[in-house]
Amino acid sequence: MQKTVAVFFGGRSNEREISVITGMLAANLLREKVRVVPVYWGEDGVFYSSPEMRAVEDFRDFSPKRFPAVDLEGCALVCKKKRKKIVARLDCALNCCHGGMGEDGTLSALLRFHGVPSASPDAVVSGVFMDKSLGKIAARGLGVPVADGVALTESDWSDRDRAIEKAEAFGYPAIVKPAHLGSSIGIHVAKNRTELREALELAFLLDCGALVERYLAGKRDINCAACALGGKVVLSPCEEVFSQEEILSFSEKYEGGSARESALPADLPEPLAEEIRGYTRRIYESFGVRGVVRADFLVWEGKAYFNELNTVPGSLACYLFGESLTQSRDFLLALIEEAVPYGEKDVVESGILRKGVFSGGKSCKQR
Repeated sequence: MQKTVAVFFGGRSNEREISVITGMLAANLLREKVRVVPVYWGEDGVFYSSPEMRAVEDFRDFSPKRFPAVDLEGCALVCKKKRKKIVARLDCALNCCHGGMGEDGTLSALLRFHGVPSASPDAVVSGVFMDKSLGKIAARGLGVPVADGVALTESDWSDRDRAIEKAEAFGYPAIVKPAHLGSSIGIHVAKNRTELREALELAFLLDCGALVERYLAGKRDINCAACALGGKVVLSPCEEVFSQEEILSFSEKYEGGSARESALPADLPEPLAEEIRGYTRRIYESFGVRGVVRADFLVWEGKAYFNELNTVPGSLACYLFGESLTQSRDFLLALIEEAVPYGEKDVVESGILRKGVFSGGKSCKQR
C-alpha cells in the first residue's frame, strides 16, 4: 500500500520563496511512488493543503481563499471548516521549510507532538544549528575548527559603541551575519567602522542576534551533505561553490538559475576532503541526526573551518547524491523509508497525588 507523505513548505521566513521551490520539487518527484499531500505554511501562520498545489506559479500571488486551510490532529490532516473533514492520515512528513520556524525546530516539535513520523532532523539539532553562534559552540565542542568570532545580542546592541568595539576585536575586514538567517540574507563584509555599524544595523533590523567573524580573504566555500540510510551514515562528495563576490550571495545562489557555478567533487587534496567529510560525520553522529543535512565549510590557507549546518538544505541536497531527477526521487524515497515514529519511553507515575502528602497544604488549595 502506498505511503501518505506530507510535504511541508513555505513558512513565515525570509526564505519562504526558496522553500516553495524545494517543496514543489520534492512533491512532484515523489508523486510517482507515494501519495503526496502538499502542505503550504502561509505567511499568516496557517497551513493550507490541496492536490491542486503542483507548481511554483501557484504561490506567486498566494491567496488564502484559493486553497483550504488545514490543521494537524494527531496523524491526521483535517480541513478547518465547521464540519471537520479528514484530508489525509499521514504516514510520514518531509520538512522543506527553509529558515524561520520551519527550520528552527518548531515544525519538528509540532510533528512530534502529533506523533507524525518525520524524515527530517528533530527539534534539538534544528534549534542548535539554526543559531549560528550556538552551532559554532557545538562544533568547537566536538573538536571541529571554527573561525574566530563574537556573538552579539539585542541587549549588546543597545550600547552600540561598546558592541562595535567588541566586534572590532578581530580587526578588519570582518564579516557580519544575522544569527538565525540563511541564504546569505543580510550578510556583509565590513572594511571599516562605518561599514561595520551599517552591517550591524541591518543585521539587527532583520534578526535578534548577529555574529561577527574575521573575514578569511581568499577562502573557498566547500559543502558536504550527510544522511542516514539503512542504519549507516552516508556522506556526499565535497562540493565547491564558486563566487565572483566577497561572499556567496543570494543572487549567485538562486537568481542565476542553472548558472550556479560549482565543482563536484571539489578539487581538494584527498586528506583535506576526507577531513571535511570526517567533521561532517562527527557532527551528524554526535547529535544523532535523522534525515539529510548539509555542512558548509570554509577552506583557508589549507585548513577547513566549519561555517554552518543546514538542517533543511536547499533542494534537500539531492544534487549531492545523484545527477538525475530519477536519482533525486530515489534519494527522497530512501529518506522517507528511514522515517520512524519517535520512541517514547514509559511514563513513571510516582503516585504522590494519591498519598495525600500535600492535601490542604498552603498554596496547593484555592482560598
